[in-house]
Amino acid sequence: MRERPPDLEDRLYDALAVWGIHAVALNHLPLGSGDHHWSATDTSGRRWFATAADLAHKPFLGPDPASVRRGLTRAMDTAARLHDDEGLGFVVAPLRTPGDDTVVPVGDRYALSVFPFVDGTSGDFGGELSADRRARVLDVLAQLHRRDPGDAPAVPAGLPGRDRLAALLDHPAGTGDGGPHAAPTAELLAGYAGVLRERLAEFDHGARALAGAAAVLTHGEPHPGNLLWRGGRPLLVDWDTVGLAVPERDLWLVTDDPGELARYARVSGHEPDPALMDLYRLRWDLQDVVEFVDWFSAPHRGGPDTEQAWRDLVFVVERLGDGARSSAL
Repeated sequence: MRERPPDLEDRLYDALAVWGIHAVALNHLPLGSGDHHWSATDTSGRRWFATAADLAHKPFLGPDPASVRRGLTRAMDTAARLHDDEGLGFVVAPLRTPGDDTVVPVGDRYALSVFPFVDGTSGDFGGELSADRRARVLDVLAQLHRRDPGDAPAVPAGLPGRDRLAALLDHPAGTGDGGPHAAPTAELLAGYAGVLRERLAEFDHGARALAGAAAVLTHGEPHPGNLLWRGGRPLLVDWDTVGLAVPERDLWLVTDDPGELARYARVSGHEPDPALMDLYRLRWDLQDVVEFVDWFSAPHRGGPDTEQAWRDLVFVVERLGDGARSSAL
């Protein structure tokens, strides 16, 4: 997130101490969406990367903050196991506290995880990778997809929040009046209700193919914004979306080139299914709609993050209205 939350930073010092980190400086990093990030520096000058998850804005992990925290803990524990026990060096995993925790609550709304501060070149969400870099990412995913999933959560075949969105398409005024974008969201949903119902029905039909499909351990969002490059080697960050699903959940975000997918098939032993890649493209856009509509149906304030979220919602809804899809990044 771009905005610094006003009620959080002072509490991070105590939370960091649970890891034995006695921070003397916190530098807010305006990165990504959904979470808040800082670099933390201790008395020796050593740095860590601290991420505070906003438990009110992760519906893919659960319907309420307590459920989200449990889901986040399970995801972070999975990432730590992959790095520490499975030896996957491309996993930028959370550090454990002396009590073996990867997630520490900060009040009721936030949860903190701490990561090593990794020097590397980061990418942007909409960035384009070269063919060589795409091949390296596919090789990393092939390794991940063959690993023991352990206690990783299963990704539901359905769309989390689908029924909430469907209800608002029937009654757009249900967005309420809790902030500056509540009424515009209602107008947007009313104008695109027919199209969005069609896209939901399309997804429901396609998701039936997931019943009984072989699931593997997936990252969930291996786009350029979640990659760090170090010496030509990709490192994957942001593991809150890790879960059991078909490989296509990851693959569509990397490439749709048949030759590159054939390389993945040779390395992994799995032949990618174009229909499932299309399904996850559609799911991505619909999940964005659900999450933004949830945001604007709850109490919210204006600001740079809110304005960007509104622009993104309009863009995605209009794209769905045009029959287009997110493409491989």
